[in-house]
Amino acid sequence: MGKNAFIGLAGLGIAYIYSQFFRAFLPVLTPELSQELGATQEHLSTAAAAWFIVFGLFQFPVGVMLDRIGPRRTVAYLFGIAGTAGVVLFALSTKPWMIIVSMSLIGIGCAPVLMGSLFIFARKFAAKQLAVLTSCLVAFGNLGNLASTAPLAKATNAFGWRPVLWVIAASTVAVALLVYFFVNDPEHEETDNTGLAGFIELLKIKALWPILLLGIVLYAPVANLRGLWAGPYLANVFGADNVLIGQVTLGMGIAMIVGSLIYGPLDKILNTRKWIIFTGNVVTLLAIAVLAMNPTSSIQQVSILFIVVGLFGTSYGVLMAHGRSFVPAALTGRGVTLLNFTTIFGAGAMQYVTGAVASRHVNPVSTEAYQHVFWTYVIISGVAVAIYLFSKDAKPFAANERV
Repeated sequence: MGKNAFIGLAGLGIAYIYSQFFRAFLPVLTPELSQELGATQEHLSTAAAAWFIVFGLFQFPVGVMLDRIGPRRTVAYLFGIAGTAGVVLFALSTKPWMIIVSMSLIGIGCAPVLMGSLFIFARKFAAKQLAVLTSCLVAFGNLGNLASTAPLAKATNAFGWRPVLWVIAASTVAVALLVYFFVNDPEHEETDNTGLAGFIELLKIKALWPILLLGIVLYAPVANLRGLWAGPYLANVFGADNVLIGQVTLGMGIAMIVGSLIYGPLDKILNTRKWIIFTGNVVTLLAIAVLAMNPTSSIQQVSILFIVVGLFGTSYGVLMAHGRSFVPAALTGRGVTLLNFTTIFGAGAMQYVTGAVASRHVNPVSTEAYQHVFWTYVIISGVAVAIYLFSKDAKPFAANERV
């Protein structure tokens, strides 16, 4: 790998740090946004969900763009223009609806970041390396999760949340320029001109169905607990301030990094993807079930359960490798974005569902409301995990593994 190619991949990695930061920074800002803008839990839930929904929907045009114009321009244009515009609007916000719109724009900007990297991995590296490469990238990107916890809380306390966002906006432009000037697109290999119809071709592949279904709920528990519910839950049930919230979510963020790194090589060590994903998701659901059964135990026990969810709920890289093994080479861009769409759109949809579950209570910030939120994750995710049992495994060292 040449120097420029390495710098380009580093630029994509840094952009992914920002993507992880943007999807998870709202809990720490909850007290400020509530006090200054009058943002309610429903507003913040909608804003967090908007990021995921818009991000997910944009996977379809991003998939076509990756196959046709490559990751360099796709990432640089969307991240640099839409992403920066969203952060600027957030910094200027005076009403809750402006936060929702800004999160939507940021979602557009972040939509191609991870997919651009996975597109390069899928085209330039052996298929059996995809899980470990993706997991390592996810672990690296989760530094953004860490930055959105205690470090963000300290920065906002010291300088104010608006000045911090202005600095982030300026650095977003710098990262986009880094991607534009240093990323090397893989050689163009598309053999079809199906455009969005290529996604229909992918949906005809029955081996993908249980994988796509699991993808809808795979990322939701860890993303939603870390990115939204941790803040109001800890504040309303335990009286935590933004510093304590930052510390708890920091621990969960570290667990997500460690979990991603552990998951990465497991498929090659155990020569299976299906059973790694299944086991990790069962442990995640058990941890959330314990949280649902005893939501007021202690801040220490809750922190441990959040860490367990972060550690075992990060099988995303292995799932991407599982699904990618059934995708034709000519549809690589659309294949990885379809898989990513299910995880991101599902996380956003679950934000709306759990937000509705909480809001239907007379007191939506009561312990009972959060308990019902946790049970919602257990039940819906449990159904998808059970169906995933019928999926076809894709062993890294099987004779039919795609290259």
